This record gives sequence, C-alpha cells and structure tokens, in this order.
Amino acid sequence: MAATRLPGTPRLLRALNDRAALELLLSRGPLTRAQLGEMTGLSKVTASQLVERLEQRGLVRRVGEQAGGRGPNAQLYAVTPGSAHVIGVDVGPDRVVAACADITGTILGRNEQSTKDTDDPVGVVHNAVVQAATEAGTDMGSVRRVVLGTPGLVDPQSGEISFAWDLPRWHRGLLDDLRRDLHTPVVFGNDVNMAAVAESSTGAATGVRDFVLIWVGRGVGLASVIDGRLHQGSTGAAGEIGYLPVPGAEVPRHSSKRAAKGGVRGAFQSLAGAEAVKAIGKKYGFRGAEAADVIRDAVAAGEAGDPVLDELAGRLALGVAATCVVLDPPLVVLAGEVSQAGGPALAERVEQEVAAITLVHPKVVITGVESDPVLHGALWTALDAVRDEVFGSTTA
Repeated sequence: MAATRLPGTPRLLRALNDRAALELLLSRGPLTRAQLGEMTGLSKVTASQLVERLEQRGLVRRVGEQAGGRGPNAQLYAVTPGSAHVIGVDVGPDRVVAACADITGTILGRNEQSTKDTDDPVGVVHNAVVQAATEAGTDMGSVRRVVLGTPGLVDPQSGEISFAWDLPRWHRGLLDDLRRDLHTPVVFGNDVNMAAVAESSTGAATGVRDFVLIWVGRGVGLASVIDGRLHQGSTGAAGEIGYLPVPGAEVPRHSSKRAAKGGVRGAFQSLAGAEAVKAIGKKYGFRGAEAADVIRDAVAAGEAGDPVLDELAGRLALGVAATCVVLDPPLVVLAGEVSQAGGPALAERVEQEVAAITLVHPKVVITGVESDPVLHGALWTALDAVRDEVFGSTTA
C-alpha cells in the first residue's frame, strides 16, 4: 500500500522548528544562526531561513555580534521582548497586586491596590492591571492575557469563581465583567495552584513532574501536580484540604451549605490553620500578631521552641500523610508564610512524622519561591498560554 502523503507537513515542520528555536532563545539566548542550527539539528541554510522568518515576524531581533574565528563576526539574535505582554494578579482579602511582564518573563511594571472598603472588584482589578501595564511602558493593546490567582473554587468548566471564603464580593459573572472591562482574555486560577506553578517553574519542584504543595498560612490548601499537570477536580475543589476530616478535630456536617454562608471551618483547617498555630504558640509561651511571627520566634528560640515545631509538624503530617497515601508523590513542598517561617526545621519534622505513620516516604522541603508565589505563578500561567499563541502562529 502506498504511503499516504500528509498535507501541510512542511508547514508543520517549520512551525515545530520555529517553536524549538524560540524556546532555545528564551532559555539559552542570545544565539547565532550557527548555534541555533547546531542545537536544533538543522542545516545552516534551514537555520538561516528560520531566523529570517522569525525576524520578519518581529519575534526575534539582532542584539549584537559574536567575535571569533575567521571572517566577519556572527550576528547574535534574541527573542523580541515587546512582541507580547502578560499580566499576573495576586488577589487577596486586603489587596490586589498586579505585575506586567514581557514575553521573556521579565517583570517591567507592578502595581498594588487596596481591596478594603470597596464594593467594586472590577474597578480595583482594572486600576491595578492598567497601572501595571503603564509602569511597564506599554498599554492594554499589547497585553495578550491577564491571569488572576484568587482564593476559593474556580470552576474548571466555566472558569468562574464558584466560592471564595475571603472574597464575598467576588461572584459568578465577574469573569465576563472583567473581560469586557479590560478587552483582553482574562483567566482565574486558584491561588494555591498558582503557587504550585511558580514552584514548578522556578522553585523547589523545578523539573519534578509529580509533587504536591501544601500551603500553610491564613488557611491551609493543597495543589497536586500529576505528570506535569495541575489536578483541579471536576468542580475545582481538589485541594480544599482544609475540609479534610482528621483526628483531633471536630468534623462539621453539611459543610458545603454552611461554608457558603461563612459559618464553618473544616477539620484540618481548625487543626493547622493560622488560629490553631497561634494557639499552639501560646501554649508554650510564644505569641505574635500573626501565625508566622509565632513560628519564626519559636525557630529563633532554638530548643525552647522545639515543642511548638513538634506539635505543628504532627498536625500538618496528618494532612500530608492523607494526601501522600493516595497520590504517593516523591516530593512535598511546604509553602505559605507559616511554612516559610518554620523553614527546614519544620519540613524535616513533617517528613519524619509522615514516614512514621504511613508506608510512604516523600521528601518534604520548604518552598524555593521566596516572594509573591501566587503572583509569579499567575505570570507563568499567562506566559505559557501566550507563548503557545504567539510562537505557535509563526508560520501563519
């Protein structure tokens, strides 16, 4: 039987080669045509045609010369930073922080707006986003996507926020309102999931395809990355570990109905959330305005603070163990302000306790993203989508 000729194959190959070259320029650039050819396995002629094609589309530009060898210096090429922009937004109960980055991921502008004393979430986000773009030296016409990391449930089907404990003014229909207001694609993402994206991109889980992130701060949360992909669940509730039934805490009934009215805290939340952490500290003589302050003081106190870390680790291990016996990940990342305050001393205790009470022995580490994990995760999520759009259309 004669082989069937696939229509459009040369076009597909050009697109694949272009994308490979652009990814190399982002990660290894600036590069010469010869270097791109060597790294992609393309001939000199094909590599030159590729660079010319990308240069014509404004996706790469000449940024200098490389001296050496006989003959004229070779031109160096890099991705054109301003070929597209994205904005990531970290939404919290007290503030909205927006950052604008170019397509290389370089953050150029940042803006913060208070969410206190306002009934207009669209207006707050609008101001933060537009001012971040302005500070970046661009405008919304160049912004290809806005991703907001927000507490609560994000419906995987509609993309809407279906429930946000800390944001009572955020509601269904807000997504369409923001899209109309900003005139650009807008996406919601759960804040802990966004933190996991940041961890996978630049933190402790870089290069790890299976891991879980446990967030310990004002609340407790979970993000699961399975084979390199976030697992959200059918309704977006995967990771609402605060409602996990655990020993040592009352298990509330009819949680979904009562939670919608703000009238219930889950069992694990009551055992390991911020208020519980402060109560643990108080029992051993450590007090602070915030839960992270209590843990930070306990770590600084050395042996005197060990009972605080021991008790907190024992409680956290219940949630970590329950997660790990189901998913069996090789890595657990502890994130959030309380986890960061506890540092390696807390991570080591959790790892030992999980191994003591289960059959699995995951490595437990502290986050490698030192600041703004939700914001950076939102930016990376936006960048991944926009690079697919821009780089994937190089042969159009």
